[in-house]
Amino acid sequence: MASEQANGAGPGTGSAPAESAGLPPEAEVPEAEMSEAEVPEDEAGPAVTGSDHSGRRHVYLCPLRWADMDSFGHVNNVVYLRYLEQARVDWMFITAKEAGVEEFSLGTVVARHAIEYKRPLVYRADPVRVETWVTQLGNASFTVAYEVKDDDFVYATAETVLVPYNLRESRLRRITAVERGYLEQYLAPGAAVGRSPAAGRAAGHARTSGR
Repeated sequence: MASEQANGAGPGTGSAPAESAGLPPEAEVPEAEMSEAEVPEDEAGPAVTGSDHSGRRHVYLCPLRWADMDSFGHVNNVVYLRYLEQARVDWMFITAKEAGVEEFSLGTVVARHAIEYKRPLVYRADPVRVETWVTQLGNASFTVAYEVKDDDFVYATAETVLVPYNLRESRLRRITAVERGYLEQYLAPGAAVGRSPAAGRAAGHARTSGR
């Protein structure tokens, strides 16, 4: 199966309006406002590798729609981004809010997506499971990994670099202590902590190649 990447300044929950999920509205971030010069700098020094993390994963049961399939009879490659978005919304806004964490509503934008398609997924009544966890946690960005799977197969793996963004002031911001505390619960064993990936990638336009 193929893989694809997309770099851009889309919102942290994807391109769909957040109002439909009862979340704060999302705004497209102008390219000029996402330059590397504006990215909050991380503390100097090499990344620290975490070794005592539990490897906890957030699990979202994502329903499939008949319309998700394309003319080839399987779920279209672009639809997977929607599945990842739904899982992120559930994790960052619903589950986090239930845990008393509402800081993510301050704003988070997508700097990069990467997806590897493992096998075709065909419509069925049972939902597909989207598991989400953190693989890198810096001061100004964090990386989230996913598996789209069921009890029998893994259909796709993916990774998203997310950058905190102040929607009200239209500028990048650092991860708050409350956000960090929540994200640390989902850090994979051996995850890198303390240095952010290149958050400046968010300055690029979204590019998605076909499968």
